Amino acid sequence: MTYIGVLALQGAFIEHIERLQECIKEYDNYDLDEDINIISVRTPEELEKCKALIIPGGESTSMSLIAQRTGFLPFLRDFVNDSSKAIWGTCAGLIFLSETVQGDGGGSGGSPLTAFDPTSRSNLVEPLNLVKVRVKRNAFGRQAQSFTKICDFSSFIPNCTDFPATFIRAPVIEEIIDADRVKTLYTLPNPSSATGELIVAAKQDDNVLVTAFHPELAENDIRFHDYFIREYVLKNL
Repeated sequence: MTYIGVLALQGAFIEHIERLQECIKEYDNYDLDEDINIISVRTPEELEKCKALIIPGGESTSMSLIAQRTGFLPFLRDFVNDSSKAIWGTCAGLIFLSETVQGDGGGSGGSPLTAFDPTSRSNLVEPLNLVKVRVKRNAFGRQAQSFTKICDFSSFIPNCTDFPATFIRAPVIEEIIDADRVKTLYTLPNPSSATGELIVAAKQDDNVLVTAFHPELAENDIRFHDYFIREYVLKNL
């Protein structure tokens, strides 16, 4: 049996589980001889079963603190840094997976948090140091500035020209630290940035996907989760 886990410490894990289950039902278990099973992950024992893990959107500080205080963080770090595993981080999951986190500053400014300092209240997220990028938190502003944008993802998801991508206190990738490993999948235009664009979806190697938005909130639309299963989970079996 192949297990896809969704980290369930905090955040929108239920919605991810629902989209994944819809994929398995729609595509008849992807014609595999063994079943694909979707599980919520809160313990090292549950994590150990998994071939893939999704870290959902939510509150990255809460996720990190819960993982630290329960002793789960070292197990998570070992798991995500195993190249045989498929990993996907959405919104807060992108922040948690990144190598470097930029302080939010309310959507403008902030200071780089390149090393974890448990004595600093502004630096409570201990990143998993997997994805070789620098991420800025709350890049579009606070909750009131949340939005949904119809995006054309057909450059990497066939025929996906009209996906409703929801951004809630969303981060962006400000810098790709290792361009040999990390590839941009999608950007939004931003005339005020140095490059004229904001990176909101990327992949690292062939097993890690990160998105600044929430595909799990697109009700009745499983195209992004199907893409993750086909291109990351099944290709790494």
